[in-house]
Amino acid sequence: MGLNTSWNVYHTRFLVQARQLTEPLTFVDAFGRQQSGQPGDYLVESEGIRRIASQALFEDIYVLLADNAPKNQAPGVLARPLSRSAPETHARATA
Repeated sequence: MGLNTSWNVYHTRFLVQARQLTEPLTFVDAFGRQQSGQPGDYLVESEGIRRIASQALFEDIYVLLADNAPKNQAPGVLARPLSRSAPETHARATA
């Protein structure tokens, strides 16, 4: 099974653990459904259930928790912005 060696923790409203695939993977999940993914897709585990999420969908939904950020990044900084839209589409808050 071609996976990165360690799990990372990601979140949306829920916390999940995920590994990015480095080679194709196919398996039958706990519900009897066939799961399959290609390099770049993610093996996602939540509440003991594993599934495959496409790279595009996963990276659009999930944000890497700051505790898993690369060592050269400041503490508490997210690995990427929460919003993927252009900054000019957001109203600016004033204090």
